[in-house]
Amino acid sequence: MRIRRVADADRPRLFELWQAAVHATHDFLTPDDLAGITEMVRTDYFPAASFTVAVDGGDRPLGFIDVEDGTAINALFVDPACHGQGIGRALVDAALPQGVPLTVEVNEQNGAARAVYEHWGFRTIDRKPLDGEGRPYPLLVMRRD
Repeated sequence: MRIRRVADADRPRLFELWQAAVHATHDFLTPDDLAGITEMVRTDYFPAASFTVAVDGGDRPLGFIDVEDGTAINALFVDPACHGQGIGRALVDAALPQGVPLTVEVNEQNGAARAVYEHWGFRTIDRKPLDGEGRPYPLLVMRRD
């Protein structure tokens, strides 16, 4: 596995990876909400985001992270077929070395993601009752000091 900056040619694969990861971990979303989020991510977020990408030996993306201002994870998604292989942790560590305070917002209903972040040393410091678009999906604000 190698970590590198995103290339425009990666974006279609990263979107497929995002969809697979969301379908594997976000079963609490209603079909309408999932459709709306998918459209927003595809048209507004993915074209401009500056991702850091984990790739295999053939340069095929396995996961990606987006970090804002060097302190907040906006997105971290790994191919579900590769969960548990250290790809997410490698992306977090590559994007933000240990010792840098780091925050992330995690859907409260996504227990697996919450457990992973806790395993990596994050702790819940706040709770928001709605997601960023005002939908009824509470977010946990987590921080690693």
